[in-house]
Amino acid sequence: MAENRTVIQEKSLSDDLLHEMTSKLQKIVGEERVSVKEIDRLSTCRDFWPMASIWFMEGRFPSVPDLIVWPENTEEVSAIMALANEKGVPVTPYGEGSGTLGGSIALRGGIVLDMKKMNRVKKLDGENQMVTVEPGLNGSLYEEYLNRQGYTGGHFPQSIRCSSVGGWLACRAAGQFSTRYGKIEDMLVSLEAVLADGTVIKGRDVPRTSTGPRLDHFLLGSEGTLGIITEATLTIWPYPEKRAMSSFAFDTMDVALEAIRKIMRTGARPAVVRLYDYVETSYHFPEAEEAEDRCMLIFLIEGNEKIVDAENDICTSLAREHGGVDCGEEPVKHWLERRFNVSLASKMFRQGAVLDTIEVTSNWHNAFEIYKNMQAAMIGIEGVALASGHYSHVYPEGACLYITTMGTPPDEDKEAFYRRLWNVAMEACLSQGGAISHHHGVGLHRGQWMESEHGEGLNALRSIKKALDPKGIINPGKLGMEEAEKWPK
Repeated sequence: MAENRTVIQEKSLSDDLLHEMTSKLQKIVGEERVSVKEIDRLSTCRDFWPMASIWFMEGRFPSVPDLIVWPENTEEVSAIMALANEKGVPVTPYGEGSGTLGGSIALRGGIVLDMKKMNRVKKLDGENQMVTVEPGLNGSLYEEYLNRQGYTGGHFPQSIRCSSVGGWLACRAAGQFSTRYGKIEDMLVSLEAVLADGTVIKGRDVPRTSTGPRLDHFLLGSEGTLGIITEATLTIWPYPEKRAMSSFAFDTMDVALEAIRKIMRTGARPAVVRLYDYVETSYHFPEAEEAEDRCMLIFLIEGNEKIVDAENDICTSLAREHGGVDCGEEPVKHWLERRFNVSLASKMFRQGAVLDTIEVTSNWHNAFEIYKNMQAAMIGIEGVALASGHYSHVYPEGACLYITTMGTPPDEDKEAFYRRLWNVAMEACLSQGGAISHHHGVGLHRGQWMESEHGEGLNALRSIKKALDPKGIINPGKLGMEEAEKWPK
């Protein structure tokens, strides 16, 4: 059985309780939407956390749920949660498994609540520029639906083809066009969710309120630890009239960062602003001769035609003023063609390498120092062959740095090597005043640094968790709410 090959599983249900839960859950959703089959349990036992992928290829599994349930509506989710709460059975929500930090691993067995059947568009409100959808809706299908109606959601994470709207909300995701449209928290109007005891809460579909804290918004980024999202209303935009694309090569990253900072000060909001170090430039843009041994900066601007023209003029003028060498539109077109390609990781895993991506947030004053410190710390580990970076999202206050690291452990095992990589990366980030995540979230693995990130604020968050989920049944062991017994720091 799969349980004999698990690595960090802490608990599982007794045979008697499993039989009882299976029977009662079948009465709620029907026999065909409850499964204890090993194939279903294994298919939802992990996400794309690299450590879990390494174990999986070795024939081991991080942790395996006891049973899978596929709800189809809020009423069913409420009944499932009420039953689980009564019996003290853990419940782990599952979208499409594209997370990178172990957030959807059922650490203590129990129920995996697979949300894929809750995938409907419930209402399109063009007059108020809103759409209401269920959390299991696939990201690509969400955007394709809006495009057919003449709109865009403006949210394009690299995982768009294998992620869901609910997953975006759960980890405060960012799309590649975030400088123009914002991160997912900027798009959220309201949420409906089910709490641990089955209580249903629902926010109001209004643009702003001043009626105390918004509990529905508080669930943003909670990664299934405070409640189960069952519906979301999001802002949408008319499909853009025009696009402008440009790219520039810079001799150094710090000068290019200063050009970006100046652009953001003007009020211009290009949809895409991405700056690559010379290593990633050589990999992503090998055809751009002007960018050889330089750093590539690309812009994509879209929206109203007049605004696009004005923003394009601002971006190109300031890039040139700071010494940028014009590389034209082709690098941007090349990026657009390849931007959802995530095949490198699986290839490297199969060849025995350890590979991961680490995204952090900085202000402008420390953006370049964090890049240098994190890169030097990771390259300093024996066996690390790569620690390259790019700035993938920018704002008036600062930027997101996205580091890709890869290596092969010389002597130690892969788990120890992986832990060393992350330890030095997080310490290098925190020592320079950066935030430990921009859009991947926390999950299981990053929870080890939540105390350093939040200080006493984490204890307040734990108190809220205790109030909303006194039995601790919803996605236990995640978000740094409690230390995982078998994946400690």
